[in-house]
Amino acid sequence: MAASSSARPQIQPVHGKLIAKATQTRKEEREIMKKMLLSMALAVAAPFAWGQVSETTTTTTTTEGNGTITEYTPGSAIVLKESSGPRTYRFGKTVTYVTRSGKTLDEDTVRTRVKVGVPVRVHYVGTGDNLMVDRVILDED
Repeated sequence: MAASSSARPQIQPVHGKLIAKATQTRKEEREIMKKMLLSMALAVAAPFAWGQVSETTTTTTTTEGNGTITEYTPGSAIVLKESSGPRTYRFGKTVTYVTRSGKTLDEDTVRTRVKVGVPVRVHYVGTGDNLMVDRVILDED
């Protein structure tokens, strides 16, 4: 028994060192795991954190022109004789024709009433040679 009691104290400290070493290894593994998780989280968040948000604001201003129709191509363009001279306007995808009082005109009425010599106002978007009409207002009811 003396041999076993002398063997026991030798095993205990070795066993204690192994436990301490295993515990230390687990702590290191946890630290590595924490660092990996943190790195992954930062990798996912980085584009949002460092990416600059860029916003482009486009202001569309509707402007009005008025004059007498000198040329008219339905669905394509209208040329008005304005105080500054003739000006060509192109039609947008949808154009609304109305009277001065705001009554919307149907296609048949547009064919008969919108013609050369009629005074109109046009609402348009754009500048220079790129004037797109979205509304034609007849100056008569």
